Amino acid sequence: MSYYKYHVFICTNQRADGAQCCAQCNAQAMRDYMKKRSKQLGIAAAGQCRINSAGCLDRCESGPLMVIYPQAVWYTFVDQEDIEEILQSHLLKGEIVERLLVK
Repeated sequence: MSYYKYHVFICTNQRADGAQCCAQCNAQAMRDYMKKRSKQLGIAAAGQCRINSAGCLDRCESGPLMVIYPQAVWYTFVDQEDIEEILQSHLLKGEIVERLLVK
């Protein structure tokens, strides 16, 4: 059994050679926003939800990216509205956000 109901990994990788990466797509700011909002929503706790930065998830062409375990659901996102939808739908209600899925 997983320690967290949801464990979110958001790629914040920066490529030294300037190649496409999630860091170029404001990923760090979106990770910071998601972490802050998860605390505000009261879901950032043992047994509930953990938001982490990740190194390269090796799917740069689909980025920016996050993956939520234990379901292994992959999402892309653009802005705080996308992050908020993932928080409200997936992390609070357990509903997949189909429009943001990366398959």
